[in-house]
Amino acid sequence: MFCKATLVSVALALLATAGPVVRTPGIRIALGERSMLTRADGTFDHEKAILNNIKTQNKYQRNLRSLLANKEFRTIPPSLRKRAFGIELLDPAKDGSKWLGSITIGTPDQPFNIDFDTGSSDLWVPSSSCTSSTCSSKNKYDASASSTSSEQSGTFTIVYGENSTVSGPIYTDTVTIAELSATDQYFSPVTTLSSSFASDSIDGILGLAYPDLSSLGGNPFFNTLIEQGTVDAGEFGFVLASVDSELFLGGTDTSRYIGSIEYHDIDTSTGFWQATGAACSVGSTTTNSGFDTIIDSGTTIMYGPPNAVQSFYAAIPGSAEYDSDQRFYSYPCDSPPTVGFNWGGKTWEITEDNFNLGETESGSGQCIGTLAAASKSLGLGDNTWLLGDAFMKNVYTTFSFDRNAVGFATLA
Repeated sequence: MFCKATLVSVALALLATAGPVVRTPGIRIALGERSMLTRADGTFDHEKAILNNIKTQNKYQRNLRSLLANKEFRTIPPSLRKRAFGIELLDPAKDGSKWLGSITIGTPDQPFNIDFDTGSSDLWVPSSSCTSSTCSSKNKYDASASSTSSEQSGTFTIVYGENSTVSGPIYTDTVTIAELSATDQYFSPVTTLSSSFASDSIDGILGLAYPDLSSLGGNPFFNTLIEQGTVDAGEFGFVLASVDSELFLGGTDTSRYIGSIEYHDIDTSTGFWQATGAACSVGSTTTNSGFDTIIDSGTTIMYGPPNAVQSFYAAIPGSAEYDSDQRFYSYPCDSPPTVGFNWGGKTWEITEDNFNLGETESGSGQCIGTLAAASKSLGLGDNTWLLGDAFMKNVYTTFSFDRNAVGFATLA
């Protein structure tokens, strides 16, 4: 699914014909904040945590299969970019599991609520040909109603877990976010959507990782914007919060952070936003160092190799293994640890609220930490950690194709 190299002459032709891009504040959907893995009474939702782990494992297994299948890596020359910015205002889903924003597909526009995911690279939405009850409550794409729709060869399939499948044909069409349009964008209008998605607030998912992870045979949305010269910079930034969450396309939103952005190189061979040379601390103690970190807006918590996570919790007095199968740990609720990550510059701390997934049971005095040990089925190896929303909610996070780097800044 990853990139076939695009001819510079085609890109230049697109630049010559492209019209002016209008900056827009996007659309805000006001939803309340609730952690997906914490019940309303403040206790840890163990059952949902297990399902969350299964979905994460299957997502990364699929990513690694796509990476092996896609041999070519594309670099977009900065000379092919022109000035434009897009701001998409995001809000947490009702279960706190995803960060939603609005996109449209087709001509005329067909609207969808989308989860923006830096841990994957494909775009899919339900098709009007999907007749299952799962699709009945969702917005659906009608290819026959779009004058810019074109069916492509091949099929798209994702297996998220047992009896949890997304599949459908592959199309290209115009996809627009905050007035930024990518023409001939590859995506799948899925005709099979399993019942596990019935309770999700989203219609579909838009991946923002490198093209290496795509299984559609074309560029991910933001890479298409870069290639077609629609954005001024090959960079986007996230603010994830209970209100006023934001995805900023084509640069960084300087009103949302203080000071400068601290950039860190990534390992581009993996297809992930995988920053190298990380260290983790509990208080003044460095518990782990020299590891890689995948920064993933589509993952709720954080994962590390089992031995590394065991060393991490050993530095927290009163901590204990809570679930030897799913590998969650607890710690005393009344003495939360000060946890931080460092890539050679500032230590970026995780707030107490963002580290706590809730009490093991009401009145137990033991709370579940948002760092869990990754199972081998996650496929990340012995030196790679996965940092999801539990980390990203504490910082302004930017992802730069221009620099091949991720960056962090202090939230305004």
